[in-house]
Amino acid sequence: MKKLKGAVLVLLFIGSFSSFAQDGTDTLYKRPKDTMDLVVNWRQIGKGVSFCETDAPLKSVIGDSRLTILKIDPKQAEFDLFTASAMDSVSRSVKTWADTMNLNIVFNAGMYDLGKPLMSIGLLKNGSHHNQFAYKEGWNVMFALNPVDSLNVMDAVVYDMECTPYAQIENKYTSFAQGLRMLDCSGNPMNWKKRIQSCSMLVCAHDNENNLIIIFCRSPYTHNQMIGFMKQFPTPLHNAIYMEGGPETSLYVHIGDFCIQKVGSYVSGTYAKDTNESYWTLPNVIGIRVKK
Repeated sequence: MKKLKGAVLVLLFIGSFSSFAQDGTDTLYKRPKDTMDLVVNWRQIGKGVSFCETDAPLKSVIGDSRLTILKIDPKQAEFDLFTASAMDSVSRSVKTWADTMNLNIVFNAGMYDLGKPLMSIGLLKNGSHHNQFAYKEGWNVMFALNPVDSLNVMDAVVYDMECTPYAQIENKYTSFAQGLRMLDCSGNPMNWKKRIQSCSMLVCAHDNENNLIIIFCRSPYTHNQMIGFMKQFPTPLHNAIYMEGGPETSLYVHIGDFCIQKVGSYVSGTYAKDTNESYWTLPNVIGIRVKK
């Protein structure tokens, strides 16, 4: 069993890491004719936090084709980045991270290296601790947290590095998680120059009021399909970041009596099955405490 799991990890690593390439703006984007409207009806579940579960505009070949969406007002929440490498080098499920750190919302802090399972693939920094020091070229978006001066900037911001270079923000925040860009700072869609691959995934973006939007899907879609879904959002989105895909994809929300646990599964070519029913342990997560 250990050998089998190791083989799966290697396949996932090779399949996911080798398929990404530098993004480019899709100047010819048009909404596909076979997609439905994206209907978003918000339900408030906490102070500054709203929830929606809705049908994706396009049916997936597997699963329920549902999108789980959160809208979070950064002014009403406390954000933090947690890395096992800065603590005890023990990866945890998002639920265990939540229970251990007293968090209401937990999700993936970007992709990690399955060959070195405590290390992020993109730059990942938390205070003085560098989990991954190297800035990855072509990964043109950064999740910034823990501002040095919280009076002048929001507690959590996704930045487009093509619009706001890292050098302009690296001294304004103490925590960073680098990822792949899906929408740029103007809301233009990226056209991922990669082999076609569909997977479960979790992405984040901002709306025009600078709320953080988190979108999770278990049913597999291609990255360009998810970009298209975000373009159909009822309020314009921008600065979208791909956080994770496949069975590692995790979202945990527990606010008062409201609780959801979302687990990813499918990756075409490397984990092409909808059988994963439990959280994988993660070395790096973003955690949110909702203000009361």
